Amino acid sequence: MPENSLQQLYVEQLKDLYSAETQLVKALPKMAKAAKSEALREGFEQHLDQTRGHVQRLEQIFEALDENPKGRKCAGMQGLVAEGEAVIDENSDSDALDAGLIAAAQRVEHYEIAGYGSVRTFAEMLGESDAVDLLQQTLNEEKETDEKLTEIAKQANAEAMNGASGSAEELEEVEEPPSAPRAKRSLKVRSARA
Repeated sequence: MPENSLQQLYVEQLKDLYSAETQLVKALPKMAKAAKSEALREGFEQHLDQTRGHVQRLEQIFEALDENPKGRKCAGMQGLVAEGEAVIDENSDSDALDAGLIAAAQRVEHYEIAGYGSVRTFAEMLGESDAVDLLQQTLNEEKETDEKLTEIAKQANAEAMNGASGSAEELEEVEEPPSAPRAKRSLKVRSARA
């Protein structure tokens, strides 16, 4: 395949994703161990298995390109992993730990979704149809993980708000948004006083 600037960028971005995924293989067990809720722990463990599969798919793509997957360390993922570790260190005894872990994990997912979306588009433009299929599979899994984290966050956020000892009634109360008319009245009163 002739080298061009998009081809070079494609390979560089694939290497960045490979580094990101291998960093996650090391980080996810720590996050799973720290999680307080069983659902979140299981979610991290399932995503660890998926992440290992993502690494294998990337290795298939590199093999087809006759390229080495190793390159510079993904600084973006390194920072996101460090933020996740800080959440654990700063909140290990807090009812907000799981909510913080989910927030950190969703930043990771969004970073990966952006990366995989870009390289899948590059692969399409370069006529790499097998790579497109592999990258789309991973992209779909990253989006599904993000959606699962959002579902788990509903309970984790309520627990962080009320403390783990909050009753079921209190947890349901938190999920209901304030009524819109009340919010409008509050704004009118504030603006009249200003």
